[in-house]
Amino acid sequence: MTGTHRLEANGLTLGYRDRIVVEGLDLAVPPGRITAVVGANACGKSTLLRSMSRLLAPQSGQVLLDGRQIHSMPAKELARTLGLLPQSPLAPEGITVADLVGRGRHPHQRLLSRWRQEDDAAVAAALEATGTTELADRAIDELSGGQRQRVWIAMVLAQQTDLLLDEPTTFLDVNHQVEVLDLLTDLNRGRGTTIVMVLHDLNLAARYADHLVAMAAGRVHAAGAPGEVLTAGVVRTVFGLESRIVADPVSGRPLVLPIGRHHTEGADRAGEHGAAAGMRERDALQGGYARQPEERSSPGEPEA
Repeated sequence: MTGTHRLEANGLTLGYRDRIVVEGLDLAVPPGRITAVVGANACGKSTLLRSMSRLLAPQSGQVLLDGRQIHSMPAKELARTLGLLPQSPLAPEGITVADLVGRGRHPHQRLLSRWRQEDDAAVAAALEATGTTELADRAIDELSGGQRQRVWIAMVLAQQTDLLLDEPTTFLDVNHQVEVLDLLTDLNRGRGTTIVMVLHDLNLAARYADHLVAMAAGRVHAAGAPGEVLTAGVVRTVFGLESRIVADPVSGRPLVLPIGRHHTEGADRAGEHGAAAGMRERDALQGGYARQPEERSSPGEPEA
């Protein structure tokens, strides 16, 4: 079911009362891929995701799922296709992991219908996929930030849908950020799940996404493969920041090096010798450079 649905926005204008946040936006989400939406604060990223999940009605334009306007679709039908994980989800106090993940099955249940064997199977599969099976009987309140985020992802996985995630790595340390993004990549590669996520870290977005969408002032400024989107010019326009773009030594993807007011050319040159010496010493201790892993490929057709 996942990985085959076409999600797109056409001429989308969004806002709150008299304030326009997104205006005239067009966007096509590649099915079966990981799409990361990046941009400065208040550029409309989260507002866009809210509209694509039908939480916010557009002032004009439309969001289409397989050619149908999502705001005219029955809520349960849409929830069987798209699952949203907001920035700071709240769980009832004392609820266990298994109970929370089980709530992801609500869209698949009919009025007065009983819990079915297929619901048990979906919950078990979601727990296993997120590595949270051993946490099933624990209360959400007892878990670490990384564990909680994996449980929330398990809940939307139990819906058996494509995924929209608003800043899934917020408030996590770097280890748990990588853990969550690795998990999402596993889901994409193993199940063909289409994933759209808002991220703040450009380098993590470049490393994990197949398709990048850079927003500025409520519009899509650039969209495409990370190597096409992450240029010094785009970073300057979208973030108002000077930068250098180099190849990530691990993934080969673009690596954004921000240049602040104190990062002058002279300071860069002065630091190069010390940094280079440190790298030579490290490599001597490690016996030379480690072999770089091949860049991953994702399910679906190649990037156009």
